Amino acid sequence: MDQTIYSIPLTVPHRDDAPFTDERYRYLRHCAEAGATAASLKIKRNELLRIAARLGPDASQGIDIEALQRIATERLRLTGAATAARRVVDIGRPWLRFLGWWREPTVVFQYQSQLDQYVTWMRNERGFSLSTVEQWSRIIGRFLRWCDKTNRQLRDLQPEDVDAYFVAQATGRWSRVSVANTASALRGFLRYAAQRSMCTNRLAVSICRPRLYRQESLPYAPDWCDVQRMLADAETDNPRDIRDRAILLLLAVYGMRSGEVAALRLDQIDWAGGRLRLFRLKRRQPQIYPLLPSAAEAIARYIDTVRPLSSCPEVFLCMHAPRRPLKAGSIYDVANRRFVALGIDAAHRGGHALRHACASRLLAEGLSIKEIGDHLGHRSAASTSIYAKVNMQALREVGAFDLGGLQ
Repeated sequence: MDQTIYSIPLTVPHRDDAPFTDERYRYLRHCAEAGATAASLKIKRNELLRIAARLGPDASQGIDIEALQRIATERLRLTGAATAARRVVDIGRPWLRFLGWWREPTVVFQYQSQLDQYVTWMRNERGFSLSTVEQWSRIIGRFLRWCDKTNRQLRDLQPEDVDAYFVAQATGRWSRVSVANTASALRGFLRYAAQRSMCTNRLAVSICRPRLYRQESLPYAPDWCDVQRMLADAETDNPRDIRDRAILLLLAVYGMRSGEVAALRLDQIDWAGGRLRLFRLKRRQPQIYPLLPSAAEAIARYIDTVRPLSSCPEVFLCMHAPRRPLKAGSIYDVANRRFVALGIDAAHRGGHALRHACASRLLAEGLSIKEIGDHLGHRSAASTSIYAKVNMQALREVGAFDLGGLQ
């Protein structure tokens, strides 16, 4: 068996007398196939050598976080380096998970089964989108943990208890939108729980959601000149910039949502036909766009020079091993880095801001609300009409309208 990858020996002759040699080799081989660099493999190899020497012969029965932290404390005492102690956990835990030896911490959560049942119901019975299921399960889980922490039983909850939760958690921390989203999520869960006799049916109807007015705010779009600065800043030979430029173009030119960029697959790009087949999350249907030369060039450059060989169908992968597909939150980070680095002042700095910039630019070029909505994948014109408030040229024409003799 070849013991060398990237010319880095996976075992150290004359020094590797620690146990679990085969287990360490298999994991390092897995990391190499997932795209780990030679330097990363060397660090992992040396760290696993030290960790294995301190594991007992019954390690296959399960290792928990306390055992790893004891090894980390010993390393800290010997070396005095906090980073060396952190590497024990950062490298040891993925290795043990790969082997199936990791013993997850036992989290005592009284209502975990009820939350799991509700998540399954949202996904299978109601057909909620993945992002909604994740957001609502996080909100409801936070509420149920609060109930557990404050010794409140779900079956005995009263409207006053729900009010106490909002007072304790929301005061000075949550915006009106956050309060409204939390109220909607809790109302849905408590209605579900009441139907299954988990709590009284008075709870759901007692939750008052703050009113959110349609079009009460302006879309947070940066100027198009700032978008061009972001694209120019990413036009380098740096591998991360090559990937980020392709992502930024999809956000700013096609107005894609972060989740749509993260979910974009290789088979959705028709190179021969010059078309891009997107799946719009809100419409839940495919949509075909022309593959513009600038976007085609940026995506092709990323695929040809940066993207590692992978069985993943998604276009955009993590820069470091394990090379998993990017998540929607990672797309936010891609845009946010450019906003911060260039000092662009904006109320929001994620990928959605570039989507708004795309809509504002199309409006300034004279496209109708219907055309802009179709381009963005909106389900109704009402979702697009907010951009009419930022069409300054049209608003000036209204302000300059001469009423003549009617004044």
